[in-house]
Amino acid sequence: MVNLVYNEMIKITGKRRLFVVALIIAILISLFTYAQYQQAAENLKRFGDVDWRTALEQRIAGWEARLANGGGRGDEGELKLRIAQQQYYLDQNVNPSEPGAPTFVRGFVENGISLLLPLMMMIVAADLVSSEHSSGTIKVLLTRSVKRWRILLSKYLALLLSVSIIITLFGLLSAIISGIVFGFQGWDAPVLTGFSVTGGELDTSAVRIIPQWEFILMEMGLAWFVSVVVATITFMLSVLVRTTAAVMGIMLACLIAGTILRSMVGSWETAKYLFMVNLELIDYLQDAEPPIAGMSLGFSLLVLLLWGIGALIVSFFSFTRRDVY
Repeated sequence: MVNLVYNEMIKITGKRRLFVVALIIAILISLFTYAQYQQAAENLKRFGDVDWRTALEQRIAGWEARLANGGGRGDEGELKLRIAQQQYYLDQNVNPSEPGAPTFVRGFVENGISLLLPLMMMIVAADLVSSEHSSGTIKVLLTRSVKRWRILLSKYLALLLSVSIIITLFGLLSAIISGIVFGFQGWDAPVLTGFSVTGGELDTSAVRIIPQWEFILMEMGLAWFVSVVVATITFMLSVLVRTTAAVMGIMLACLIAGTILRSMVGSWETAKYLFMVNLELIDYLQDAEPPIAGMSLGFSLLVLLLWGIGALIVSFFSFTRRDVY
């Protein structure tokens, strides 16, 4: 099995997929770092060196004014929860945006978990099996003396290894590139987590303070889990569909649909069972209100786990019974 996995990793690295993914991530991180640096410079120019408490108080005052003027129509509940949450940060004297590389890493992972990272996994997983059809090597694979399930398992293990490498690169590159610009301080800065909603009111009874490095590790773990599930579903499509372009098209449509659905499905309760609606797991660590009533971190983890297991079962069932011709 080790030799089979090694051969699959040689195929993946030979196509330079991991290099392409690393290059894309590095370029995007550089762009976002520059954009954030420019924004910080503009804010400093316009408002001067404002204390974080003053800036947060001004932000809260802006939200309150929006509510008072009716500008938050339709989002009153969300705005009230946001105000209560940020006020709790003030009361606890915790800066939610401590400057430095760790804060950038946090924000980048939070914004990338539902679309950017899944797209990177799709690049690697989309042609693991479908490319065997286009190249004509599928007949050789299926007629080898090695059992079919072992062949497919080696491909899946190579995929899991690739996902882990990409997540590691994602974290390291974002920390290094942003640290060069913003500095590497702030790993021990306090972060509040555990907010929830009870009866439409912010519940802070379960809130706890953890160091930022621990919070980032939690985020990276959730990002790895989401990436594995998306990669597994893409892997299933690669087994079922013979062309890589079709696999990528289907997955891209699902991911984009998930981004749209999360902002529109508040009244469509059944949508919470779709995998693409459950990708933003990190929101549960810091935001209070789920997109659909009844959703929670445990619920979304379970839904994604079931989708991943189902995709694996379909993959192995189809591949082991596929006709050679």
